[in-house]
Amino acid sequence: MLNRNAISSGAYLESFDSLPKEMLWSQARIDASLAQTMQQRAHEDDVWVFAYGSLMWNPISDFDSRRIATLHGWHRSFCIRLIAGRGTPEQPGRMLSLEPGGSTQGVALRLCDATLEEELRILWIREMVTGAYRPTWAAVTLDDGTEVSAIAFVAEPDDSQYEGDARASAIAPLMAVAAGLFGTNAEYVFRLQSALADCGLNDPYIDELASELTRTGRISSQPA
Repeated sequence: MLNRNAISSGAYLESFDSLPKEMLWSQARIDASLAQTMQQRAHEDDVWVFAYGSLMWNPISDFDSRRIATLHGWHRSFCIRLIAGRGTPEQPGRMLSLEPGGSTQGVALRLCDATLEEELRILWIREMVTGAYRPTWAAVTLDDGTEVSAIAFVAEPDDSQYEGDARASAIAPLMAVAAGLFGTNAEYVFRLQSALADCGLNDPYIDELASELTRTGRISSQPA
């Protein structure tokens, strides 16, 4: 699992040794993506990040508020081919992203203003290792009805890692056998299902995928 020290020291790159070097984004390219995104910020309000996957249970970046939230206009989709972390080039898995349409429930994290630059840089290094995501400002409704603009990392259809068929029935056989230095691909699904339940939430797509993974016979129970 990625952690703050690994990202700050650069040691996280060892976890991506299996990736072709041309896939890895340089620090300069990551920094440019962050700067471009912040230039698109509409107001000098608090900076929120919408967490819909591993950011829910392993945010790494420090934050001063965590709220149940709904992202409008996007839905969860395991549409990115995964060949490092929880997959390999020989047995690729799938990485979670967001695609247009519907809505997604998760949590909104408000980053600490005093350390905003540092926290954003850590977040960008974590999420933009290969540039498979497109950072986007999107409307998010907090659990008290307040609407804020938050950063969401959504799918980039033009990226070489993008996969168009993300149906649970199609990807479960791949994910059931995919594993890497961070653990198994299936474990990610079950951890996400558990993180959602801890918030009193569920996602039918995630539930269907968890059921498909269990049905394969390779996954008999949720990992601890």
